[in-house]
Amino acid sequence: MSTSVGTTGQAGETTQPCPQCGAEIRADGRFTTWCAGCDWNVDPERPGEEHGRLERRRRRLARRHGERLAAEVAAGETMRPRRDAAGLAAYLIALTVHGVTVALAVGAVWFLVTGWGGAGMVLGLVLAVLTWTLRPRFSELPDDRPLLTRTDAPALFSLIDEVAVVAGTRGVDTVAVSTELNASVTTYGIRGRRLLTIGMPLWEILTPQERIALLGHELGHYSNGDTRHGLIIGNALRSLSTWRYYVDPTPNPTLVEAFVNLVFILPRAVLQGLLMLLDRLTLRATQRAEYLADSMAARAGSTDAAASIMNRFLVLDSAETMLRRETNAQQVGRRGTADRQPWVGLWERLGAHMASVPESEYERQRRAAALRGHSVDTTHPPTHLRHQCLLAVPPLPATVTTDDGTESRITAELAGPAKTVAQRIVKHGLGH
Repeated sequence: MSTSVGTTGQAGETTQPCPQCGAEIRADGRFTTWCAGCDWNVDPERPGEEHGRLERRRRRLARRHGERLAAEVAAGETMRPRRDAAGLAAYLIALTVHGVTVALAVGAVWFLVTGWGGAGMVLGLVLAVLTWTLRPRFSELPDDRPLLTRTDAPALFSLIDEVAVVAGTRGVDTVAVSTELNASVTTYGIRGRRLLTIGMPLWEILTPQERIALLGHELGHYSNGDTRHGLIIGNALRSLSTWRYYVDPTPNPTLVEAFVNLVFILPRAVLQGLLMLLDRLTLRATQRAEYLADSMAARAGSTDAAASIMNRFLVLDSAETMLRRETNAQQVGRRGTADRQPWVGLWERLGAHMASVPESEYERQRRAAALRGHSVDTTHPPTHLRHQCLLAVPPLPATVTTDDGTESRITAELAGPAKTVAQRIVKHGLGH
């Protein structure tokens, strides 16, 4: 990257010639310098290629499915949840995997009962331990972040319920507030209760209408057939990964270990094949689920709000950098004169920073996303394709809106968790 600096324009902005095409570049020192004319330096941190066989195949499949789904939307085809042959095959494989686990559990009990006090008891114990590691897992409520119930936040839950009706599903049982620049939904407990996790840094940089669109997207995952994260298929993928771990070859083996590696060649191939097959059968449905969730976001909050969130996602790295600077400043301050309450005003400072991001940085990120395609995440279609799909259909008005009173009540309900999260970010950083 060229380090030469030309003339100074507006505050914090410089101009310089592009080293590739010679066009004048206006650069903001806080962001990557690039050329809009020839795309010089548009993506200096483009991730390298994955070399694993499974990962390379996933990238190819993700690109193929993602482009095909985007073309379907662009052609005016209606996106709706559906159970196709691939989905049924995925469930059949998953149930077979769980059937093996059940058979192991039955075998463990049989050997323990019939072989009590003898050699069969040892085999029963081994099978019992193996079954325990392969068992289906039920998520639990997190204990490291603020949790809200309907009693704690009636206005927030009322808004969630209103959005859930638009998404064709029910609301959630608990809301968790985290330090992440993200939001997500999941289930917890054997009864499948619902948990919505709101990343406070993300929530704070969104407008009220964008927040409604965000809720529409997340709640849409409950009603759109996102099977990969469901109890049956999700646990089958976890069980297969556990099996593969057990039969992975030992590096730098001894003579005995080399023999064991040789014996496990066929089981490894079978497990790898099953993982690849289950991955392929669910990949298209998972990407479709994201497009469907985006359509729910547009229906609840409006197409404009849903598309605006896509733009916000493009520059989340800038928000992360700003918050890390806040953490680092406090760490340095501990050795000098630390602010006793450095978290006060954090969200206002974050909002001001995001408002100052220039349009040129949004455009650079859009072009970089198009270049990267599925090289970052195979389960989510690239942001630029999702944005295109939102704008490819007639725009939708907002179904759900809020007034100043509702927004004030929700802000008050989130004030305590917002303070707690701000304290954690400043003291310990993101992700804690």
